[in-house]
Amino acid sequence: MKASFCATAAVAALIAGTAQAQLVIEKNSDDRIDWQSLEDFAAAHADLDGQSVTILGPWLGVDQELFTSIAAYFEDATGATVNYSGSNSFEQQIVIDSEAGSPPDIAVLPQPGLAAELAAKGYLRDLGEDTAQWLRDNYAAGESWTALATYAGQDGTERLFAFPYKADVKSLVWYVPENFEDAGYEIPETYEELKALTEQIAADGEVPWCIGLASGGATGWPATDWVEDLMLRLNTPEDYDGWTTNALPFNDPKVVAAIEEFGWFAKNDAFVAGGPASVASNDFRESPNGLFESPPACYMHRQASFIPSFFPEDTVEGEDYDFFYFPAPADGSMGQPVLGGGTLFGVFSDNPVAMAFIEFLKTPAAHELWMAQSGFTTPHAGVNMDAYASDTQRKMGEILLDATTFRFDGSDLMPGAVGAGAFWTAMVDFVGGASAQEVADRVQQTWATLQ
Repeated sequence: MKASFCATAAVAALIAGTAQAQLVIEKNSDDRIDWQSLEDFAAAHADLDGQSVTILGPWLGVDQELFTSIAAYFEDATGATVNYSGSNSFEQQIVIDSEAGSPPDIAVLPQPGLAAELAAKGYLRDLGEDTAQWLRDNYAAGESWTALATYAGQDGTERLFAFPYKADVKSLVWYVPENFEDAGYEIPETYEELKALTEQIAADGEVPWCIGLASGGATGWPATDWVEDLMLRLNTPEDYDGWTTNALPFNDPKVVAAIEEFGWFAKNDAFVAGGPASVASNDFRESPNGLFESPPACYMHRQASFIPSFFPEDTVEGEDYDFFYFPAPADGSMGQPVLGGGTLFGVFSDNPVAMAFIEFLKTPAAHELWMAQSGFTTPHAGVNMDAYASDTQRKMGEILLDATTFRFDGSDLMPGAVGAGAFWTAMVDFVGGASAQEVADRVQQTWATLQ
């Protein structure tokens, strides 16, 4: 979802330089951090002292504080200054600044589609085949991450124009361990076992799932995540990619089948709390509350890594709630696909400090130092997993490292009229009683108007 355009000149001009900020973890004080990687980086970039780099991004508040705490180690290693500016209308601001010829040296891009648009207009700098190969060699499911950051440039040639850093995991199912233990339920290891567990809970007279799609003007988006996860479990990654560009039409039988599979969970009176009629009206932030009722109103809730922010305040991760990977088919034909999101760093200038910052993001320490705080998961296979601040974050990190395929949220890759419009509406209509074929045909009609 894109922020509304409400930036003021003051916000856009906010430059929150770390100004050689105090290091949140004293160097060499924590054995979980690969301090040697920082020393090696510093030795290779000793010529940047006194220079500076500007970075524009969507991070404000706590996220801004966390990012600038990491940038402080770049400053310490190089003697250069990082000036970070956060904007709550970043997507619009970076386009305006680029078109005006005054972009930052680096931008933190939350949408691959936006990165591709900027690359096509010639605003992004090619990061080079060496960095593309580095991603293939050092990130789990590295080819997926390289593809995510590869776009056609102004000349039509595809090159690596962004660097993925900080990932989010969406392929998660949340549950209350005590509820599972009391009922004798086991964590499903395969998609078939997940469906069998759903049927077992219903047969026991309980309700398997809480599902809520309401989100104000964005109502329907949680169902798109369900369909995206199911697309990756029923079809190949290539089919998924074709679907996001409409090379595979939205009303193709493969897509219709994925929507129908979502209906298997959401349109069954015995499977969803409140019945199918309540799914569209249940607020997505409130829908997981059923997990914590006594007796439980439901046993499982599929949602991304952010959802604990909306759990009851007194709940404790790992005790009162936990999660498991939304499992893949037992035959292994689809591997271990993971749906998620993340941020991409794009370089807009020839400032050597900017390219050095990309090199800094390759160091294990640049990941571990954020891992040791909060709100960070990474596909970097070279990090120390013990650096994660909590078991929850570590488990999410393990899911990323175990992934054979990583794919970005499909609706975010589609044009806004489709991914943030027709797709959302289609899911509401579907749970309201329309058939999968009917709603898929309608979304395809929207695609047709754009081509």
